[in-house]
Amino acid sequence: MEKIKALTITYLTKASYASLNGSDKEADNISSIKKIRKNDGKDYPYCSSQAIRRALREQLAVMGFELSEGKAGEKEKGAATTLCDPKNYIDDDLFGFMDAKKETVKRTSPVRVSPAIALNPYLGDMDFGTNYMSVSAGGNPNIFETEIHSGFYCGTILIELDRVGEASKGDLYELSLSPEEKTKRVLALCDAIQNLWTVGRQSRFLTDMSPKMVCAAIMPVKNPIFLESVKLKGENDFDAELIKNTAEDFSSQILAHTFGERKGFFDLDHDGFVPIGEAFKEIRNWISEVY
Repeated sequence: MEKIKALTITYLTKASYASLNGSDKEADNISSIKKIRKNDGKDYPYCSSQAIRRALREQLAVMGFELSEGKAGEKEKGAATTLCDPKNYIDDDLFGFMDAKKETVKRTSPVRVSPAIALNPYLGDMDFGTNYMSVSAGGNPNIFETEIHSGFYCGTILIELDRVGEASKGDLYELSLSPEEKTKRVLALCDAIQNLWTVGRQSRFLTDMSPKMVCAAIMPVKNPIFLESVKLKGENDFDAELIKNTAEDFSSQILAHTFGERKGFFDLDHDGFVPIGEAFKEIRNWISEVY
């Protein structure tokens, strides 16, 4: 499989009661969620790509991988960075870094991540809360509200397989990992994607972000072909034909593809879609053959 350059994975998940990603406060006692206004004039919540990347890193740590520790920038007011050691740390390899020294050392992330954008609009729902911590000190309860949302979210992750474990031209560091180590790292990332779990606001708004539908392909080009191909159909289903048509449109650039769904989760079980566990098993088989 020497022609393979990229693996693209688009996933659909559902949050029944969630406040996935905080935004700037509109008022002192209201915690907002991030939203984007689309052409229909409605606001749609989203979980930012930074939050998704952070969630994947944390899941790798849960799986036993040692992460590159953050350190303060050397310049005054310089941004904090990691240890910038992609050879020894999986997150520096997969997610990149930048160390702004006299000569900037950086690695562009081989893992490209889109925000997870809701397919259902925000309807203005709020969670009412009261903080009683100040009462023991003679104060009054602190009343606050948090924006919440219920609906489907869709996101895409594209992995530049030819860049994992390898330095690019012009990089100011050496990196050339063994095929076995590259395979280990990408397989671990796939496990993290299958078990996606955001780390923010989980104490009060525990949410299962793991994929309920996935469409994936390995390709000799780098193109997130399914990124704009997931549309809802009814209240609890998606347009499977649009996904199949997308794969057909790009058949000359697709070396292999798989569609998976949580059987029984949607209104219909779709032809051509295997159980989601089988889809991820197929993805892992591809990765094992790449390097």
